[in-house]
Amino acid sequence: MTSKRCPNRLLASLRRNVREPLLAVSETVELDFGDIIWEPSQRIRHVYFPVDGFISQLFPVDDHENLELALIGNEGMLGIPLVLGVNATMMQAIVQGSGTAYRVDAAAFRHKLEQFPALRQRLHRYIYVTTMQLALTTTCTSYHALDARLARWLLLTHDRAHFGSFQLTHAFLAQMLGVRRAGVTNAAGRLQKQKFVRYSRGNITVLNRAGLKKMSCSCYQSAEDTYKRVLG
Repeated sequence: MTSKRCPNRLLASLRRNVREPLLAVSETVELDFGDIIWEPSQRIRHVYFPVDGFISQLFPVDDHENLELALIGNEGMLGIPLVLGVNATMMQAIVQGSGTAYRVDAAAFRHKLEQFPALRQRLHRYIYVTTMQLALTTTCTSYHALDARLARWLLLTHDRAHFGSFQLTHAFLAQMLGVRRAGVTNAAGRLQKQKFVRYSRGNITVLNRAGLKKMSCSCYQSAEDTYKRVLG
């Protein structure tokens, strides 16, 4: 694999002499919408660095409901537990946006962590960023209005989708935001009425990104600023 203009931002931030050996033990795989990558309590077999697909991490609330905690695109990786020496996770990981990713076998990944301290150091910084983003999400869920929270999640998804339209059902949006489906339907209707988005049968098209950013709470920009400050 070539190191030129690596399409995963986290990998691109590594020095070439660290990035190249990791890419050498990776394979490019297709991420198909709806594919389940991880199930709770199952052993983690691979680490994923998305290129143009994106993955949702969901935490089970009960036997029927999940709450989304993270949305991972080409800015990051799926596999933080392995960096911390944990081989399983309580979360589910599901493909929310089709595309491709670099996939690394868990054993090969652990070996590279031992071989390159700079890789471990960089991923520790990424873990810090994701921890701060999780704290922002928790605060956002507790204190901010639903319309602002929905605008924020749409911006996050739009960033990772890399094109104007993407699939998000009201049921899944409700999981993302931890609210009832009826609340999401009403909030999405208000955003559509203001011509920020167009929604039809689970397909969302962003029409006015600037309007969404104005509608969104400050958590969106705070997360972006944290990433840039810590990871560049």
